[in-house]
Amino acid sequence: MPHFFISTKNIENDLVIINDKENYQHIARSLRAKIGENIKLIDENRIRYEGKIKEITGNSINVIIEKKYPSDNELKFDLYLAQAPLRSDFQTMIIEKATELGVKGVYPVYTDNCVVAKNVIEKKIPKWQRTMYEASKQCERADIPKCFELTTLENIINTKEFNRIIAFCERDYKLSMKEYLTENPIKPKEKILVIVGAEGGFTKREFDLFAKSDIIMLSLGDLILKAETAVIVGLGNIIYEFNNSK
Repeated sequence: MPHFFISTKNIENDLVIINDKENYQHIARSLRAKIGENIKLIDENRIRYEGKIKEITGNSINVIIEKKYPSDNELKFDLYLAQAPLRSDFQTMIIEKATELGVKGVYPVYTDNCVVAKNVIEKKIPKWQRTMYEASKQCERADIPKCFELTTLENIINTKEFNRIIAFCERDYKLSMKEYLTENPIKPKEKILVIVGAEGGFTKREFDLFAKSDIIMLSLGDLILKAETAVIVGLGNIIYEFNNSK
């Protein structure tokens, strides 16, 4: 069973009252939970609760708290993804996997080779935010990442919000990710943005923009990866290198 996001206002004397419609429907109707079953909850302060269902009424679920502790289920640095949206199920998978891999947020970026129309992307953002919410429950995240509004490479590069920005490129790169992170390991609490292009990759104009803006251009290896694969491999390897650089 996934964990569920709750508010501390619904906790009193080691009893949690789950009475919001969404959680109630999911637990009581979709999962058909029974009295006595174990359940995991997490509040807005990142406190995780383990308990047992005491009572299920027509509109609420009462849970007895048996254990509570701070959640440490998060990366030790802030990882963000800027990515040119793909069609349909591929983009949903990217949003889901990025959430599982601990990103704090995803920036949909309209690049030169983006195959999805701007108005379609803008309409999909609430759906992708919903995917993040559901994926966060499934992988027991302590927080829910944000799907930002559609932006451009120029805007995301000029925000100056990140300690460093890395673009994964199939050509015109200087180093492999392994080489770069060995010499420049990520530090705890750093804010990192990863940029991945559309299925057709980046154009010469975009490579020139990266070079002019001193964006770090890295390779993911000798293989040519599809865009959705590059996202998962790129994020996963950054996390691996961080965890093994200590």
